[in-house]
Amino acid sequence: MIKIIGIDPGLSSTGVGIIVGRGLKIMQYSFGSIKTSKNHILPERLNHIYSKLLFLLENEKPDIMIIEDIFSLDKYPKSGINLGKVTGVILLSAFKAGVSATEVAVREVKHVLTGNGNADKEQLELTVRRFLKLENPIRPYHASDAIALALLGLFRYNNNMKV
Repeated sequence: MIKIIGIDPGLSSTGVGIIVGRGLKIMQYSFGSIKTSKNHILPERLNHIYSKLLFLLENEKPDIMIIEDIFSLDKYPKSGINLGKVTGVILLSAFKAGVSATEVAVREVKHVLTGNGNADKEQLELTVRRFLKLENPIRPYHASDAIALALLGLFRYNNNMKV
């Protein structure tokens, strides 16, 4: 059995998804998000994400962490810079907890799970829900994206692909 944590970085909301499975069978899962307030300064928000995630990693002891790789839209370059900062504290928390971490492009996750690298958030969330046999939507979308990343890790691990 393997435990994989997926992380969808975000300054306001970092998605977290955990999958425990064997083969391609999902035994357990959980998801949620780490939220920060715009009313706090950036270092405080980054510390909050780092502290919460480190606590989670130390308690859950996942085998692998899959993180959504950073991307930036031309219209919003500052968002890409902030995502880089968030990803930095996520990688640091993985290192401190002794968890192997790999960054994966969101298009790859979408392609593997939906068959379409350009799938929208709704399509990816629906696909994740089907894998988990859930009827109700997974919210926030950051949590759904994080579970999708964990599923990708499970599929890669079970196909003896290098994560």
